[in-house]
Amino acid sequence: MPAQSQSRIVIDLQQQQLTLLDAPGGDRRFPVSTALNGAGERDGSGCTPRGEHYIRARIGQGMPENSVFIARRPTGEIYSADLADRHPRRDWILTRILWLCGREWGRNRGPGVDTFRRFIYIHGTPDSEPMGVPLSHGCVRMRNADLMELFDLVTAGTTVTIR
Repeated sequence: MPAQSQSRIVIDLQQQQLTLLDAPGGDRRFPVSTALNGAGERDGSGCTPRGEHYIRARIGQGMPENSVFIARRPTGEIYSADLADRHPRRDWILTRILWLCGREWGRNRGPGVDTFRRFIYIHGTPDSEPMGVPLSHGCVRMRNADLMELFDLVTAGTTVTIR
């Protein structure tokens, strides 16, 4: 497992809030949207996994705000209302991706419960989507500007606690 950075992230599912602790310049708080299906670790559950995690990969550095990603790769598209109208069924993953990996074997790491293999991310979402309300398919959604700020303050290995 990679070394941890000085900062750490705590995601509060009840408050729908992400807090970056011990960041340069002080702690930062951001509204988020986690899983509509609530908390849970099982593959296929559509739930947000709890427990101790770390950022395994940072994806999207240098990409424009609202860049569209599919399977962690930029499509070359920039999100717009017109693009959304043309693809109404897409689960929009925008701007940056912080791909999470569980640290707790049998809880959020390993067969049937693996956060990394479930493709659980902290990622951007259209600004028209509400924050503070659980609506995702398991990931942690953020406003794009907030995610860009967070992305620049964390490294691979940063601890992420979801409670």
